[in-house]
Amino acid sequence: MAQTGFMIFLLISILLLDQTISQASKFKARKHSKRRVKEKDDLKTQIDKLWREVNALKEMQALQSVCLRGTKAHKKCYLISEGTKHFHEANEDCIAKGGTLAIPRNSDETNALRDYGKNSMPGGSEFWLGVNDMVNEGKFVDVNGMALQYFNWDRAQPNGGKRENCVFFSTQGKWVDEVCRTAKRYICEFLIP
Repeated sequence: MAQTGFMIFLLISILLLDQTISQASKFKARKHSKRRVKEKDDLKTQIDKLWREVNALKEMQALQSVCLRGTKAHKKCYLISEGTKHFHEANEDCIAKGGTLAIPRNSDETNALRDYGKNSMPGGSEFWLGVNDMVNEGKFVDVNGMALQYFNWDRAQPNGGKRENCVFFSTQGKWVDEVCRTAKRYICEFLIP
């Protein structure tokens, strides 16, 4: 009987020891699992950061290419279009290239755009600006919907009422409102960081 009691005691002790070891090993596994998850999250964060840096470098390289083909003035690069498009197509083309339609914010930018336009288009040509009053008649804003602080209207402009909602840049550097469906050349603007 004493031997049977000892065997039961030994068996219970082994079972308890096995359960204790099993729980300790599960605890270590959970601890290692948490560490692995954290390491995995850290790696994902580092990879995301590297992708952002690569994309920023690609944007800088594309911007340098634009600046080399166009002109640089006042912390902006300008690139003139090869052909003509109506206002909305021109705006979409500039956005696809990473910019917007040109928006002169002061007389220096106006002069730079006028000179670039004259040098790039001998014989003169008009081109779209990133300015319109499509939302509120008579309230001209940039293509991002921001109110403008600077205008350079030609005499008797704007004069198109509800029919002429988009703005082009004349060969003299003046602004004129026009029907948005008219095909014109355009200049895209890219901000230099």
